[in-house]
Amino acid sequence: MKFGPLPLAGAEGAILAHSVDLGGTMLRKGITLEAAHLDQLRAVGLSEVICARLDSDDLHENAAAARLAAALVPDPVTAGLRLSAPFTGRVNVLARGPGVAVLDVAAIEAFNTVHPMITLATVPPFRQMAEGGMLATVKVISFAVPEADVVRACAAAGAALRLAPPVLHRAGLVITRVPGGPDDAKARRVISSRLAALGMDLAEVREVPHRSADLAAALTDLPGDLALILTGSATMDIDDVAPAALRQAGGSIERFGMPVDPGNLLFIGALHARPVIGLPGCVRSPALNGADWVLSRVACGLPVLAADIAGMGVGGLLKEIPGRRHPRASRAPADD
Repeated sequence: MKFGPLPLAGAEGAILAHSVDLGGTMLRKGITLEAAHLDQLRAVGLSEVICARLDSDDLHENAAAARLAAALVPDPVTAGLRLSAPFTGRVNVLARGPGVAVLDVAAIEAFNTVHPMITLATVPPFRQMAEGGMLATVKVISFAVPEADVVRACAAAGAALRLAPPVLHRAGLVITRVPGGPDDAKARRVISSRLAALGMDLAEVREVPHRSADLAAALTDLPGDLALILTGSATMDIDDVAPAALRQAGGSIERFGMPVDPGNLLFIGALHARPVIGLPGCVRSPALNGADWVLSRVACGLPVLAADIAGMGVGGLLKEIPGRRHPRASRAPADD
């Protein structure tokens, strides 16, 4: 591609690089200049204009963006995604429904090293998506790029983008009660909203005393594809009431505690092949917390092992929740 000023006499067929004010109307950048456009430019006193002219081996930005997006998402329906029509060198990649973004990070990094004008920006891996949410955007920065580089980027793309949709449909919730404990009417609403965002229903809510035996009994026949536990008093150890109850019911613990704040006091396990999540107290707030990261993956059938949770620490310092009982930073003592 050749870029720079051209005399109007030689600019027909070139791409206008910058918008030009014609005195009340604009000649927009990116248009292919025709004879009538050149007459308009002469009428406002211009003798040259900055343009881009494609070489024979170049692809126009929109054609290039369309090919690149198709390589990243070769089967949009199967991938749970939708591609926008190309515009100004851009194609947006949108979620067809709720789910979790699954990205081939190595392929994306290779794609982005082919040519600096060929770019792909995405949400972070495993980001929970809503229907219509933008998972990624392909952008060809310049007006054209060499077709050979588009071919190389397409080869690197490797169908790198997909949406994992929810595979679980119903969850049961057990709440334990302690004297003077929180009123969990709000928690029920907030948890139900979290599930609804993933296309799931809250099948049943059971309240039991904060004792391992009562909680174990409630878990045994709790309906739903997923069991959730919210304790009236925070779970402070792997041998505390809720993890002990899960083991007592015949289940197992995969991981207690997570390096995400808020959300540290989460645990995850299973009971007869059904996933069980011990929710941290911060789920009583609708604000993002570590439980959201785990819940969305589990709901979408993605494995969440101890190593996966350990890896959540990078980027795991989330926004402080207003009204938190014990904020991360307290007021410094006054000088003596």
